[in-house]
Amino acid sequence: MRQVDIDNWFTYHAPTAGQVQNYATIRDKAKELAELFDSLLPDCADKTAAVRKLRETVMAMNLAIACYVAPEPTQTVRPL
Repeated sequence: MRQVDIDNWFTYHAPTAGQVQNYATIRDKAKELAELFDSLLPDCADKTAAVRKLRETVMAMNLAIACYVAPEPTQTVRPL
């Protein structure tokens, strides 16, 4: 584990406008899936676990958005 990773993971990252939209999209789709789980599955420990894992997945996706910035595309110069 690198110190730079620890610093990144435990630092507040203010979201950009685009990131806010991505967070909302992920939450909306996860909510749809949670509603599907609720409608199809009987109330039981496995249903609870499935919804908990879905929530964990949303959090991991949020972390990916916040903590990992896509590298700038490199521009390749071609000879004329």
